[in-house]
Amino acid sequence: MKKLFVLVASVFMLQACDDGDITLESFNFDTVGIQKCTNNNLIFKINGDELLLLNIPAASFANEETPDGSPRVVNVNASNQIIYRIYSGNINSNSICSTIPPASPTVQNEWNATGGTIEIVTDALYAIDGVTITGYTHNIKFKNVNFSGSSNSFSFIEYTFGNYETSL
Repeated sequence: MKKLFVLVASVFMLQACDDGDITLESFNFDTVGIQKCTNNNLIFKINGDELLLLNIPAASFANEETPDGSPRVVNVNASNQIIYRIYSGNINSNSICSTIPPASPTVQNEWNATGGTIEIVTDALYAIDGVTITGYTHNIKFKNVNFSGSSNSFSFIEYTFGNYETSL
């Protein structure tokens, strides 16, 4: 009987072994709007203690419609950055846009995009008269973007960042 108990206990313990700390990261900013810093080119989304930041030149958002099926394509590199961060507490635009960032909350984890493209489709925004252009909507998508951090990495085949509006 003791041998049967030891065998059952051994099988149970083998089933309960931990394979390590495998963490698969993902994010969801679908329900939050895009914000922009007034003192630089940063556009971003905040979801509680999470930040998804896009740092690309303002010229990428040209106030000119893109032809159907031909988005403006920006390669992710050191000059065109996508950064995902998790902070120690909830953040706001002041935490991101300040010249001197506040001491708290602090960045707990950070993943930088290491490859892929940013596709931007631009459409005109019209006034109520249907003739006068008042600005432009830039639909931003990430394609084949790989994120890498100190502890792990993850990727998206396609992720819709959202619509960013510019005025004339």
